[in-house]
Amino acid sequence: MQKQHIQLAKTDRDELESLYAKTTLTVKLHRRIGVLLLLDEGKTYKQVSQQIGITYPAIQKICSKYTHKASGLTALEYLSDKVRTGRPIVISGSERAKITALACSQPPEGHSGWSLRLLSDTIIELGICQQISHSYVGEILKKTAYNPISNVVGALDR
Repeated sequence: MQKQHIQLAKTDRDELESLYAKTTLTVKLHRRIGVLLLLDEGKTYKQVSQQIGITYPAIQKICSKYTHKASGLTALEYLSDKVRTGRPIVISGSERAKITALACSQPPEGHSGWSLRLLSDTIIELGICQQISHSYVGEILKKTAYNPISNVVGALDR
């Protein structure tokens, strides 16, 4: 008989199986749950690693999270990553859409086309954003097919 690395409690196994059947989970959580379920079935770390495509240290970390979990935590709480600190998103999706729409519109009178600096100044004047740099406008437009050098107006025109 193969060595079993984890013995799940009945309630934990039922919870993990119900979560595993859901399609709304992230791939990362789905894999972590799959690791615990396979280890509970008696598979070895090596077999689980090959079957799920996850490294040996990652499997150890998942097992450690399960064995050291605080009582009362759900599977989603102890298998999820901690919230990472970092700079919050400054410009929302609707603001990005307005910026792209502005870049696709006709340039102001006296200009043959939009420059990134002209766009950033106009965005601030229109009140779309409080502040924005021309380089950040370029990053936003880079994700579209917008070409500020072409004479064609419109993000999707070629």
